[in-house]
Amino acid sequence: MIEIQNLVKVFKRPIRKSGLLGMFKTLFSRKYETKTAVDHISLKINDGEIVGYIGSNGAGKSTTIKMMCGILTPTSGTVWIDGVEPYKKRRKVVQNIGVVFGQKTQLWWDIPLIESFKVLKEIYQVNDEDYTERMEFLCQILGIDEFINQPVRTLSLGQRMRADLAASWIHNPKILFLDEPTIGLDVFVKDKIRQAIKIMNQKYHTTVLLTTHDMQDIENLCSRVVILEQGKIIYDDSITKIKNKFGNIKTMTLKVKENLDLNALNPFENKVSYTLNQNDLTITFDADQISIETVMSYLLNQFSITDINIKGIGIEEVVKNLLALEEQEKNQHVQEI
Repeated sequence: MIEIQNLVKVFKRPIRKSGLLGMFKTLFSRKYETKTAVDHISLKINDGEIVGYIGSNGAGKSTTIKMMCGILTPTSGTVWIDGVEPYKKRRKVVQNIGVVFGQKTQLWWDIPLIESFKVLKEIYQVNDEDYTERMEFLCQILGIDEFINQPVRTLSLGQRMRADLAASWIHNPKILFLDEPTIGLDVFVKDKIRQAIKIMNQKYHTTVLLTTHDMQDIENLCSRVVILEQGKIIYDDSITKIKNKFGNIKTMTLKVKENLDLNALNPFENKVSYTLNQNDLTITFDADQISIETVMSYLLNQFSITDINIKGIGIEEVVKNLLALEEQEKNQHVQEI
């Protein structure tokens, strides 16, 4: 279990002046500026959960993960991983966690991938039987047997990310921290990694904390989402609730044969919005106010439809709406002051 209470991380850096003389003066300057990366956050993640930890660039996601791993020490507040503070007893904590940073690798660059796995086996003191079982499992779900004998430097980005995920799981950790694990990957590799994470969670009850800018990762993997903005948690609940917060929005995309007049498409008292691109008609409405059956019945009676697609509001749009609402509330508060 992961538990965080009033966690704060403040970075201090010297104020640098421009030019050669300014750089020289900075060496003897005692003036600093501070940046609060994580601002009094509290969070609890139970065993076996897959939690999406999302926010804009610079929101403090990676900084939080580094404190959970023991890489950084908090300015104040506490982090417990199974009752242990990771920055105080890092060796004990890392036995039970696995970490993947999308922009960095824990693999050895010039040796074959299989040799990196063998080194990690010895570091984590994994016995031969467990190692063989896990390698068979990882080869099956990630397909790494295709390139396991190649040097890491020869791997493509997608292959390296699958290899990094496998490396983080060699010792069967209780907790996986995944920081942008699908960054820059094609659709096929993303799907492989998502399926692997699901199977690890279901089969071994692995707890996963996932940060990503790909909202499909969140929708496909997470039942709960935590949204961070400017170092503060602005939302922590299920994906279903955050969607309901902004209404049960449905979008229909239709292909119609005839030319349409959008001015004539308004039988629902402005509760339905329309956009038209040649013969593609997109309709957006709140299914809590107007039923899908009512809208469908009207459209089928009015037009000759050759194709139709219906989808709910995406988590990406929900997050945008939530951040916009947060910004609006801040501006209102400033005006009131």
